[in-house]
Amino acid sequence: MRYSLISRFRGTLFGAFLGGSLTSGDGIQPQNYPDFGRMAILGTQSLISLGRLDLDDWMARQQQASLDLAPTDIIIATLPVALFFHENPIKLRKNLLGVLKIWDDDPVVRDGTLAVGYAIALALNEKLDPLTLIPQTISFLQETRTSIPKKLLRIQDLLAQGAGLERIEAEFAGKEKLSNTIAIAFYCFLSTLEDFRLAVLRATHKGDSKLQDATQSIAHTGAITAALSGAYNTTAGIPLNWRLLLKKNSPASELTSFDEMLELADALVAVWSGLYNNIRLDPKDLTEEECAVSRVDLLSVYAAPRVIRLR
Repeated sequence: MRYSLISRFRGTLFGAFLGGSLTSGDGIQPQNYPDFGRMAILGTQSLISLGRLDLDDWMARQQQASLDLAPTDIIIATLPVALFFHENPIKLRKNLLGVLKIWDDDPVVRDGTLAVGYAIALALNEKLDPLTLIPQTISFLQETRTSIPKKLLRIQDLLAQGAGLERIEAEFAGKEKLSNTIAIAFYCFLSTLEDFRLAVLRATHKGDSKLQDATQSIAHTGAITAALSGAYNTTAGIPLNWRLLLKKNSPASELTSFDEMLELADALVAVWSGLYNNIRLDPKDLTEEECAVSRVDLLSVYAAPRVIRLR
């Protein structure tokens, strides 16, 4: 085991949060906190509070927060489900498809959610092989009429050819923005597999293509890329100065600091592992001293599926 499971949970959540909040130009600048980040947090809190996936609770939380998610937002919003059911591909697929019923039945959204969720699950299970990731992902999608399998296969061909980012942007600059975003995110991740920083910088690069012109498209590409890379490289791969940006520039009312995101990920791992009865579920309820003790306890947890808790 190169990295602990808890570090991969942390890297996925904070990575997506960070990648969707940053754009690159002369440097890294934080943008407005995206709605898909808020929904991912609300979904994570629901899983922590109930210990299971409850669609009614997710819907109630979304309505209370008055969130209006775009199609690509939904893919990021479902990340907590991918984390919570990562060890079982059958339940992973079933629950990802289930949570999608809250928002959209768009087949492209469905395939994008399954593709990203499955890749993250492979990383968490330490079974992600860059040479077989795309074929495995396409197999997980099963039979579909969307263009996502075709575009992912094209990404695999371009990676084998050593194609650069400019060529990728030019080839994936058509009208199918969602499927193009997913394809480019997979390219940025796989082409810089061991480098979180470079993967996100490439994903948020402002090129000349139509896809990359819009700030929203850049945020979505960055969020998906950072979630994939965060699951693979964990928080160890996230630059320290990037971790501090949101804490410095974000509203105090939002869950935006690196420490708070880690606490949320820690609590989710604790619930997943079956040890949540030994701690308070909401990190905000802990005193500073209790939080320090709980974090030490959580960091020592390495739970195999169905050993501590049956699903």
